[in-house]
Amino acid sequence: MALTIRHRPVKDLQGAFPRGTPFDSCQLRKIGVSSALAHHYLKSDWLARLGRGVFMFPKDTLRQEDSLKFLARSVEGFHVGGKTALAWRGVRHNLPTREPLSLWGDRKTVLPQWFTARFPARYTARKLFSQKLSKEFGLLPLPETPDGVLVSEPERALLELLSEVGVHQGVEEARNVMEGARSLRPEILATLLEHCQRVKVRLLCLQWAEELNLPWANTVRDATGNSQEKSHWSFRFKNGTALNLKS
Repeated sequence: MALTIRHRPVKDLQGAFPRGTPFDSCQLRKIGVSSALAHHYLKSDWLARLGRGVFMFPKDTLRQEDSLKFLARSVEGFHVGGKTALAWRGVRHNLPTREPLSLWGDRKTVLPQWFTARFPARYTARKLFSQKLSKEFGLLPLPETPDGVLVSEPERALLELLSEVGVHQGVEEARNVMEGARSLRPEILATLLEHCQRVKVRLLCLQWAEELNLPWANTVRDATGNSQEKSHWSFRFKNGTALNLKS
């Protein structure tokens, strides 16, 4: 009788999690798999350990989308942003095939090694917008994966990309990507800019929009021109060149 009870959850385990999906101890407990039983499954090669308290089925290949959704369960505000979100939504400029994923969230965290080993990624917890803006403004799953991880819409993704200039993002590439973002929605962009707390982002967006003659340049000017103070931002790169922006 004990043997039957001990092995009864195996079918539940295999039915509860699609192949290629990571899962953790909390999820196992919800389907009746205790820590002791999980340890038994590991020894019996019915489970494989990814990290502390995180598992997968042996010989599975983890799917990126399911792995992102798993991370989103424990990181507040987690979403795909910046250059990755722009590329996924059709705005790209000769991106390398192994370009690291640009992942964002509301608090600092370290991406688990099991994830980054399979999906190279960079995580950012930089706060771009004021608390008056809804945390999920400009975030939606992709149309083809309506139950998937949140992905920045192009307007938000562009501002996230600009925030990376001088940090992890080169100037020329960012400018080239922005040049391809000609169909941004002015009302969404204006709302984001009005709540944007980063001077660099606001000035870069304004200067390049005007230089590139983008259709929504006037929207940026209106959204960033309300302040009576003169703004300035400058950055010197390792090669000695400098980027200077003024309102």
